Amino acid sequence: MTREQLIGTIGKNGKRIQLRGTDLAKFDFSGLDLTGADLSFSNLGKANFRGATLRQVNLSFSNLSGADFTDADLYEANFNFSSLEDVNLSGANVEGASFNFSGRSKYRPEPANVREEPITLTTILQKPGWGTLIGALIGALLVYGCNAIIYFSDLIAKADNPLMVGLYQFLIAQNMADGAACFLLTWALSGWLTRQFRAVWQRHVILSIGVMFSILMINSGLYLVLGKPFLDALAKLPGGIERTADWYIYISGDLLIANVFLYVLQQGRQLTRKLSEQEFQLLNLEKLKTRAELDALQAKINPHFLYNALNSIASLVHDDPDKAEEMTLLLSKLFRYSTGRDGELFATLADELEMVRTYLQVEKVRFGNRLTFSVEISDPALSELRLPQFLLQPIVENAIKHGIAKRADLGRIDVRIYEKSGEIYLCVHDNGPAFPDDMSGGYGLRSIQDKLKLLYGDDARVELQNWPLKQVLISILMTKIRSVRDTETPTA
Repeated sequence: MTREQLIGTIGKNGKRIQLRGTDLAKFDFSGLDLTGADLSFSNLGKANFRGATLRQVNLSFSNLSGADFTDADLYEANFNFSSLEDVNLSGANVEGASFNFSGRSKYRPEPANVREEPITLTTILQKPGWGTLIGALIGALLVYGCNAIIYFSDLIAKADNPLMVGLYQFLIAQNMADGAACFLLTWALSGWLTRQFRAVWQRHVILSIGVMFSILMINSGLYLVLGKPFLDALAKLPGGIERTADWYIYISGDLLIANVFLYVLQQGRQLTRKLSEQEFQLLNLEKLKTRAELDALQAKINPHFLYNALNSIASLVHDDPDKAEEMTLLLSKLFRYSTGRDGELFATLADELEMVRTYLQVEKVRFGNRLTFSVEISDPALSELRLPQFLLQPIVENAIKHGIAKRADLGRIDVRIYEKSGEIYLCVHDNGPAFPDDMSGGYGLRSIQDKLKLLYGDDARVELQNWPLKQVLISILMTKIRSVRDTETPTA
């Protein structure tokens, strides 16, 4: 792709640029607006992003070694799991950007551009010298404000002149309304200001203008509704009303408070975002851990079964070539199912039952008339349910090994699937010897129990029953099956 071709696709049909997994080493992106673009898993080594707008761009899992991001806008960009060797971030806006699990960059930002420690109210107050002075100033203002409230409240309670009581009530209502308006307006505009304006000073200027007009409107309304009668009456008294500071002196205090609120809200938003990203990464790691555990528990065809099947084929080659061919084809079908799933953890119940039928057909060729079997499902609609792979085959294999193989006469295996009371039941019955009382199950059964525990928690269970039938019974809550299906871990 050339730079001209890329420019032609920017903003086309209102879609974000999708360049996932692309080799764009040394590509010139300088000055381009790539907001929201997906460049994940790409080779962007030594790419030129100088002055580019990369707000909310996805650069995760990418090779960014030697890339130049000088003066780029990287607001909320995703650099997770990327290689950042020798990356140049001079003058870049990295507010809200995520660098979790990224390779360390040899570049060290200049103190004037990016500080090692984020500036928050907490870090300011911890600084000796000027940090102490700022803390003292904030403390003084808070105490002064609290004492002013107490002072005017006491005057209202003790004043004999109704005009002065009305004036004090007006002043308290005015200051409380101004304070509430400063916070509410700042809170409402904080997110919009962050999205619309890159420079911090622009956000504070816009907020200050908005707060100033809002406070003037609020004070004018309160004056007309509450203050005017008392102020006019007091003005007619001998000596009138003592003159105080001009209105713009008072409003400067409101602007100061509003801008402090904006600073604190934006710092808190960044902190919340970082915590959310860490929680998201922990969730992803937990999913990866679960996926690895499930892969480790994924049942495989027992090698002894393969040995037995191949020996049976060898013995049938001369005595019954047709049977040998049939068994070879069945064995091929069985192993194609077990090895051709591309790492998927789930399969439809129909696929699982087809595998069980194939497995039993292979065993029937080996056992001959000593083995009969049936595979039944009560409702065909259940065939589309997605369940963990190899859920039934290990149980059927155990039924052959510990049940049918120990009988000299006719052995039977019945696999039944049905739904009852909001649960799906998967039953494997055989007429071999009963389960011993102290049996806890071999590796195959334990792996199934562990797999169900990982996926469904307490909403799935495995039972060994000797009465009324000898069977292994798996039950899973239907709602849990659907919820796990809707959140399946995607395959690589």
